[in-house]
Amino acid sequence: MASILRNSLRLTAPSLRQTVRPSFRVASRAMASQTTTKQAAAAAAAAAPVAQQFEQSLFPDEPTGPVLRTAIPGPKTKEAIARLDKVFDTRSLNMMANYNDSFGNYIADLDGNVLLDVYAQIASIPVGYSNPALLAAATSPEMACAIINRPALGNFPSHDWAEILETGILKVAPKGLDQVFTGQSGSDANELAYKAAFMWKRQQERGSPDAEFTSEEIESSMNNQAPGAPALSIMSFKSGFHGRLFGSLSTTRSKPIHKLDIPAFDWPQAPFPMLKYPLEQHVEENAAEEARCLAEAERLMTTWHLPPAAIIIEPVQSEGGDNHASPEFFRGLRALTRKHNILMIVDEVQTGVGATGKFWAHDHWNLQDPPDMVTFSKKAQTAGYYYGDKALRPNKPYRQFNTWMGDPARAILFRAIINEIERLNLVQSTAEVGDYLYSALEKLATKYPKEILNLRGKGQGTFIAWDSPRREEVLAKAKTVGINVGGSGAQAIRLRPMLIFQKKHADIFLEALEKILKS
Repeated sequence: MASILRNSLRLTAPSLRQTVRPSFRVASRAMASQTTTKQAAAAAAAAAPVAQQFEQSLFPDEPTGPVLRTAIPGPKTKEAIARLDKVFDTRSLNMMANYNDSFGNYIADLDGNVLLDVYAQIASIPVGYSNPALLAAATSPEMACAIINRPALGNFPSHDWAEILETGILKVAPKGLDQVFTGQSGSDANELAYKAAFMWKRQQERGSPDAEFTSEEIESSMNNQAPGAPALSIMSFKSGFHGRLFGSLSTTRSKPIHKLDIPAFDWPQAPFPMLKYPLEQHVEENAAEEARCLAEAERLMTTWHLPPAAIIIEPVQSEGGDNHASPEFFRGLRALTRKHNILMIVDEVQTGVGATGKFWAHDHWNLQDPPDMVTFSKKAQTAGYYYGDKALRPNKPYRQFNTWMGDPARAILFRAIINEIERLNLVQSTAEVGDYLYSALEKLATKYPKEILNLRGKGQGTFIAWDSPRREEVLAKAKTVGINVGGSGAQAIRLRPMLIFQKKHADIFLEALEKILKS
């Protein structure tokens, strides 16, 4: 079998590689002749220090800048959208992409337009489109075997599953968490963590993980009644987003459109601090706001009629408007969960895997006591939750279980992503580029004070956002100057570039943004 896979991949891998870059070689040459700005940039790069020249070489075939050949969407794209709309809902479409021609930080469409992508599939692409290192992993015999023989991991794990986990997902486990339960998506990861929290809480209440279920518990569970279906909850925070499945949706508080018409659990919602910016000018007010939120969180922990088994919180509330809080707030929250014997789940689905200048955003908090569970997905290209306490394993098999329980193919891809991040030192690079980008945006905010409001994300890598009074107009105009960017909340513009986003890309983005702000 292995020899068959190897022989097959020898034939297919080269042809796959050839489809990744050639069009960009042509595009790069065309773009180099289009503007004197790019020629000047190339001359400056040649005279730059070695470290800066290395920055130019991460993706040698990457475009030197955006290419705009038609309006977006162009005629070919409109035709493709019309075809798709007959069989698939396209009403949330941002743009239709041609991934064969997308490379590095640039996303292409069907009409030959190439945009600098600072949205990256809603923060989900870590090391660039058509990354050669990921292509090598994707065309390996190990990957092919995982794809065509996808195992039901709970019942029939592959012989190398432990090695795949140890050399990949667990290699970057958050401090204090040395075990993982893998899943399918961010929503799935959060719901699995909720289940683990509820089972942990009930085992504690029974006094022993070995205690047998009573006949009353067994019978009542089948009727969705207590005590088998216990009166417990998960506490979340106002404006938080944790997914769109039933349990995760009950903890999502960002937009009504996600929740309308869907039955939900009666679970508590604590306030998340709404800080004032610039932070250094509102120190006392922000400290008071965080103290208020902690006090209300503790009140809900102790008085809600369905006691929380856990809280779930994002290091940065992404979908809800890119809301930040201080490390002191999160440390205070951790202390409250310990005080009241409640688990702390940190939702790192969007913030994890290097985007904030640390591999895990909660590393910024300097916790002495790590979270009980950390959920992940998006840039990991797989999903699940990390944990450390063995008591979070259910007391019996099949309680935390589904057919797939994750996907070895996606775990192999995450391992390749981790290796690429380490090879190129991308977490440190993201921290440095983020500082550079934030500083430049501060200057633009001073120049255009009515356009860039509440700039936030300082010291958080490229996880940067600001409020715009004409957000939708700015997002639309961005494409006309070669930029794909997204929003969050009611009026925030959020930056979610890839980890390979460098200062030269930041300069292109900043120049384009100023064109929009002037218009």
